[in-house]
Amino acid sequence: MSGLGRLFGRGKQEKGPTPEEAIQKLKETEKILIKKQEFLEQKIQQELQMAKKHGTKNKRAALQALRRKKRLEQQLAQTDGTLSTLEFQREAIENATTNTEVLRTMELAAQGMKKAYQDMDIDKVNELMADITEQQELAQQISDAISRPMGFGDDVDEDELLEELEELEQEELSRELLNVGDKEEEPPVELPSVPTAHLPAGPGTQADEDEEALKHLKEWVS
Repeated sequence: MSGLGRLFGRGKQEKGPTPEEAIQKLKETEKILIKKQEFLEQKIQQELQMAKKHGTKNKRAALQALRRKKRLEQQLAQTDGTLSTLEFQREAIENATTNTEVLRTMELAAQGMKKAYQDMDIDKVNELMADITEQQELAQQISDAISRPMGFGDDVDEDELLEELEELEQEELSRELLNVGDKEEEPPVELPSVPTAHLPAGPGTQADEDEEALKHLKEWVS
């Protein structure tokens, strides 16, 4: 048994605290030290006021107050140092805990990714992508074949068609120019003059025809 074990009466080493327990314990100790700091600062101010009060009137009491003030200042400095050490330890444990959690999370993520890809083979992936590309090309070829116009004359040169169209337009333009020239040379059309004699009235003409027909009928009967 070690000296510390004999001193505290522990023959076996106890299980150490968890990081969370250590952090909590450090925070509680820090609170105690902060209260001690406040107490020592108040005592130092009291001793300083005591020394000023006695001053030259009671030199001995003033010196005793200054000695007590000096001891309190030493205790305050020690307390400050201890508090700084505890804060450093707490921050170190917090950082270690954070790093541990980050590493654990990264490990879980790596395991999850490994499990997700465990049934995948890079060669199979490349083969699959090649098949997809081939099927896309085939689908495009089929679409092009379906949308291509069918019928006679698909192989006619488009430039040839444009040339023929230009010739037709030129012929039509020439024909229009000739028609315009012919119209300019034609003499003006003469309209017939209005007759000056009076035409017989319609009802009178019909009566003469009836009389003539009646005359021919009488001659045929006799």
